[in-house]
Amino acid sequence: MVKDVVGGSAGGSDDALTIPGAPGSRPPTLTEPDKPQGPLPPKADQRPVRPVSPTGNLDPSAADARAQTGAHLTTAQGLRLGDTDHSLKAGPRGPVLLQDHHLREKIMHFDHERIPERVVHARGTGAHGTFRSYGTAASVTRAGFLGKGVETPVFVRFSTVVGSRGSADAVRDTRGFATKFYTTEGNFDLVANNIPVFFIQDAIKFPDVIHAVKPQPAREIPQAQSAHDTFWDFVSLHTEAQHHVIWQMSDRAVPRSYRTMEGFGVHTFRLVDADGGTTLVKFHWKPVQGVHSLMWEEAQLVNGADPDFHRRDLYDAIEAGAHPQWELGIQTFPDTEDQTFEGIDLLDPTKLVPEELAPVQPIGMLTLDAAPTNFFAQVEQIAFHPGHLVPGIDVTNDPLLQGRLFSYLDTQLTRLGGPNFSQIPVNRPHAPVNDMLRDGFHQQADHVGNAPYKPNTVDGGCPFAVGAGDGAFVEVPEPVAGAKERSAPASFADHFSQARLFWLSMSPVEKEHIVRAYTFELGKCYEQAIKERQLLALANIDPVLCQQVAQGLGLPAPEPTVVPTEAAPSPALSQVGGTWPVDGRIIGIVADAASDLTGVRELRQAVHAAGMVPLVIAPHGGMLDDGSGEPVTVQRTFLTARSVEFDAVLVAGAPVPAPDAAPASDAKAGAAQPHVTAAAVDPRVTLLVAEAFRHSKALGAWGDGEAVLRQAGAAGPGVVVGTSAGETLEQIATLLGAHRVWERFPVTV
Repeated sequence: MVKDVVGGSAGGSDDALTIPGAPGSRPPTLTEPDKPQGPLPPKADQRPVRPVSPTGNLDPSAADARAQTGAHLTTAQGLRLGDTDHSLKAGPRGPVLLQDHHLREKIMHFDHERIPERVVHARGTGAHGTFRSYGTAASVTRAGFLGKGVETPVFVRFSTVVGSRGSADAVRDTRGFATKFYTTEGNFDLVANNIPVFFIQDAIKFPDVIHAVKPQPAREIPQAQSAHDTFWDFVSLHTEAQHHVIWQMSDRAVPRSYRTMEGFGVHTFRLVDADGGTTLVKFHWKPVQGVHSLMWEEAQLVNGADPDFHRRDLYDAIEAGAHPQWELGIQTFPDTEDQTFEGIDLLDPTKLVPEELAPVQPIGMLTLDAAPTNFFAQVEQIAFHPGHLVPGIDVTNDPLLQGRLFSYLDTQLTRLGGPNFSQIPVNRPHAPVNDMLRDGFHQQADHVGNAPYKPNTVDGGCPFAVGAGDGAFVEVPEPVAGAKERSAPASFADHFSQARLFWLSMSPVEKEHIVRAYTFELGKCYEQAIKERQLLALANIDPVLCQQVAQGLGLPAPEPTVVPTEAAPSPALSQVGGTWPVDGRIIGIVADAASDLTGVRELRQAVHAAGMVPLVIAPHGGMLDDGSGEPVTVQRTFLTARSVEFDAVLVAGAPVPAPDAAPASDAKAGAAQPHVTAAAVDPRVTLLVAEAFRHSKALGAWGDGEAVLRQAGAAGPGVVVGTSAGETLEQIATLLGAHRVWERFPVTV
């Protein structure tokens, strides 16, 4: 028979010719189809690309399908190579020939292997994990991944904001805490920070604040710092930034570890339940190990000793089995017409709601348990967007959030080279995709069908839209009214009350650190007028804060221009006063061959059994051998170790100066305490212990190790001298629950 162009029959013979030109594999119907069906199969004369991985693996379903394959060196096209050390030349001393295709490919790819770094959050670290929902949010949202017991794979990226990719980790800065949930309903991105408020209230000012805090254009300095004139010029003039700034001057801006860092969604979001009811919420990540920070001197030492400190800490913890965990919680608020709670405007991203007014309700647990196999492919290429939503979670009219919804796609286009960044493996959703988006740079999909438009009959009507009952995302029908105007609500004009709330909620030692941070940062500024203007902002926050910073700057403290408000302190804002698990803490054990190595062996087992990580610090690498037949493996040496790496230090003996204990070999060897008259102990050990003592860390010793504590001048609260390694560790572990021994030193605030 002969088929016509719409697939009908023109005769009764089965061996007739097929008339070419049919647009699809099935004939279209007269009316638009209304019964959902999947994409039509290809026509008989069509064949999709064979499913081979980007690296030529013929089993693309394998877990390592995208890894390099084969034992031999090849070109990008799979051509085996016998030499990649020499260009193709006209004789051994002749010119390189234009036909050298391997040279051209190799150099071309090298010349283009860098992509633009993120404008902000350029320096990042990422890891894989799982989010397990408790089901406690099911009453306020129909989001499937928040159902009881649902486990969702995630990828989390931590980052600093200001510095470039090559900057240091432990800078005074805001941190990003972005989580991509690969849910069965599509990807949901919670793009959070470690500070619950932001510098600005409206996204139109985002270029201004970033231009102000980035290195100054004339000299491209300082890198990854806010201690310069342009930043303080902006925030002292633009006082809505003052609440965020006081958080940045607190210990929150220099976390001890990503594992001890809180995360906040910053904005108010809207949850939608199964019946369409709505609730306003703020998202919180609570670290299971508690919130803990570096001291400022520690941070400065860290950036010199190990600029990759936070990155290394995260990956070492995962490798050691001390998997970092955070509990996700929500603060909930009635979705009222004015969108305020207890007088706080929920659409103002420079405001928070104290947890004493709206408790954080736990809804699930995040566990990170795997590092990336390739940093560029995963950490650098992952693309977050606050508009990546799922049914049951919607946005609000927060003007900063609204601008972010517009901005994030733009930045991915430039950074990742085109509109198909969602097809990069780390960005791919774990849900079926039928988007009718076609072509463009880096298109990796092999779309089928001939009708990427709606409505159609050529592809059987596919893809079909669905209703809310079948999992559609439906925006909340929030009424919109008002004249077009460039303005802000009157409630946005309060720039100081919550900065004062934060100050009043701090413990004395935290206040001391805030004063010193302002004094350090403003002391780095050149322009006197900028310092004076910022002091005026501090006067509007608190007179004691202003007076102490002014004293450090050698300037008079101005009178406030607004009366500082009274506020009940919020204990939840303080990092001090709680007790936390000791899992993952790093314990430094100082020893040499003459130390109590039996105790060291027992101590290492006990530290490991307690979920902590023991690192032996010795005069040299390799092994410490006391002749028992059980040598102790060394992880750090007096040359390579620095106190900032350890949460506590235990001393097993009194190591005599090693052969390299001289300033010419190791400058630290010249840093012994002034009162030390004889180098009976290696001076680098004395320095390590003295630094840890100065940074309010727990210290312990037994046996001959007590002499080291004495020589370092370490005595008083948090310094433990035990009769055995086990007894010493028991007391140290109790001290570690509070992170530091803050009572060791008096404060002046």
